[in-house]
Amino acid sequence: MNAIPNSVAVPAEYRSLHKYLDDRYANTVVLTFAEIEDLLGFTLPDLARLRQEWWANADTEIPPSAQSRSWTEASRTAKPNLLAQTVVFEREAA
Repeated sequence: MNAIPNSVAVPAEYRSLHKYLDDRYANTVVLTFAEIEDLLGFTLPDLARLRQEWWANADTEIPPSAQSRSWTEASRTAKPNLLAQTVVFEREAA
């Protein structure tokens, strides 16, 4: 497995979320903000609750954010529902 390169690419504070997503067999994983905070061990920043952009997936134009590496390195995209305070992590097609 290539777990070592992935875990190195993911900042330490987001590795628990990466591991959780990487270990799930389901193509779709839905987590509440509270569940994500439980996994991370800290409160999400206000921007995560207020701005869709915080959940942006990696873009070829700009370097990935620290948090986005936790799902992109697990081959997933993130789709937040700020009103419901949930995020759908969808496995990318191979």
